[in-house]
Amino acid sequence: MPQLSLYVTQEQFQKIEREAHAEKMSLSKWVVSQLMNRIEPRYPEDWAELFGSVSDTSFERPVQPTLETRESL
Repeated sequence: MPQLSLYVTQEQFQKIEREAHAEKMSLSKWVVSQLMNRIEPRYPEDWAELFGSVSDTSFERPVQPTLETRESL
């Protein structure tokens, strides 16, 4: 498996460590997940379930004008 070396400041390393620890991940897995999210962004797993979930009337589609009829070419 390929390896990647990163040079970071002590302050950056501490921030990375805190974030990885907060997500209960190893440093390596956390860094890879952050890189891949940047390279291959994805929608959250349940994002499709949000469609139709807003019941506020301000989100209704306004009346659409009728299209003009044109002669065919």
